[in-house]
Amino acid sequence: MDGQTNRKIIDAGLQRGLRNNATDAERALWQRLRGRQLDGTKFRRQHPFGDYTLDFACLERKVAVELDGGQHAEAAEYDSTRTAMLEKAGFVVLRFWNNEIYENMDGVLDVIWRALRERANPSPPNPPLEGEG
Repeated sequence: MDGQTNRKIIDAGLQRGLRNNATDAERALWQRLRGRQLDGTKFRRQHPFGDYTLDFACLERKVAVELDGGQHAEAAEYDSTRTAMLEKAGFVVLRFWNNEIYENMDGVLDVIWRALRERANPSPPNPPLEGEG
């Protein structure tokens, strides 16, 4: 299932509806992630992946960012299953409560930035110049 998207999500236009009806917290975070503002990485919002729609995803570094409001307090088992599937596909999943976005945006961005940096592909070392090494 690596990278496979459920056609029901795409065909129903679910992610478009979610983007058009974003929460205040999602809009606030999106303003800080869009346009490669964070470590030069591209984020997608409401990105379909498997049977799920990810709030924010950086596909090149496989970082998923999920925002949880009060309704997620009862969804711990669902979130756990979802996180396990994403981790199996190679993603790191970062979860934040909506109030963290409002009260500590810089701290949230720092956590995301650190995850992006840890998953960056460093350039291979340059071979020695002729006559060196």
